[in-house]
Parts: sequence; C-alpha cells; structure tokens
Amino acid sequence: MDAQDWDARYAAKELVWSAGPNRFVEAEVEGLAPGRALDLAGGEGRNAIWLASAGWDVELVEFSPVALDKARQLADHAGVELTLTEADLAEADGSALELADLVLVIYLQLPPQDSRRVHQLAASLTAPGGTLLVVAHAKRNLVDGVGGPDDVEVLRDADEVCRDLEGTGVQVTKAKEVLRPVDTDDGRRDAIDVLVRGHRPPVAG
Repeated sequence: MDAQDWDARYAAKELVWSAGPNRFVEAEVEGLAPGRALDLAGGEGRNAIWLASAGWDVELVEFSPVALDKARQLADHAGVELTLTEADLAEADGSALELADLVLVIYLQLPPQDSRRVHQLAASLTAPGGTLLVVAHAKRNLVDGVGGPDDVEVLRDADEVCRDLEGTGVQVTKAKEVLRPVDTDDGRRDAIDVLVRGHRPPVAG
C-alpha cells in the first residue's frame, strides 16, 4: 500500500489502531530514562503520544499526511507535544533525522529488501547507549495466529530481523516470538508477533 492507500484507510475510521500504546512497547520501555524517541511509521501516534505523556521528547515519522493530522489532533487532546515529520522510510536516507535514545519500528510490514533498509536506518538513528525496538507480525501468524497481513512476503521472523541488524553496531539483546491476545468472533485467540530489542553500546570514556 502506498501513502494514498493509507490516507484513505486512516480517513475511513476514527481510529485504525487502538488508542493506547502497544503492549510490547509499554513493557520494553519500562525502566528506561526518558530522552529523545523516534517513532518510525508511527501512524496515528498511539505509541508516540504515550511516550510523550511519560516525559519523552518524541518525533513521529509517517508517510501518510492523514495519519499525521490525526496524530496532531490526538496529541493536542492528550495535552502533549510531538514533532511530526512526513517521510517515506522506504526511500528516506535519514539525514534529516537526529539520533534518538529510543527508536521504534512497530508493525511496519514491508517486503524483505525494504524491511532490511528500514531496520538498518533505524539502527543508524539509535544513539550511543540507546535502544532499538522492532515489533512485527510473525510469518507463523499466517498459519497459527490471527489478524495481520495475509501476504507472507511482508511477514518477518526474528532471525530475519537480526540479520538485518548485523554490522550496524546495534547489539541484539532480545529476539523472540511473542503472543498477543486478540478478541475475535470465535473467542479469544493469540496473534503471533516478532519482538527484537537492540542496544547500541555507549561511547567509551
């Protein structure tokens, strides 16, 4: 889907995603000292607004102008400030973005080459001492889970994300599948996600 497709999707509903933060973002950020955060492809701002409410200085990067406008309105309603940047991460070189203490790539489902490029861009934007967090719909979700894209080409596994980060200087500290309960018409089922957390070592001295 391109930016116009996502504009139409964001315009069709009050909220495409839930209002609160992703459960894995909330759990993994716990204990981190607030600093600068980059929410890459952050949509309507669910994670960005939550981070800003917790004292983070947040820049949300998104290629859908409609999503950015909704994020602005939601941030105003929540009484927080966000820096909003329109950019297509599959094409951006990141030169206009500053390093961050926390970089999020949450459910950005792209073909392998584009996904690798974005993961490497995210790693390059992770400041010394900073944390990179990637959460994605897992390949296994297509057969054993629920929801998410039905195109295996845009689904990931933990090993693939880890390979994307090789040579970037970001050290993977956690890479695994995680379960996310989802209420369906047939009762509660588990979606299967991939969670990869990395850390860029601080500069010596």
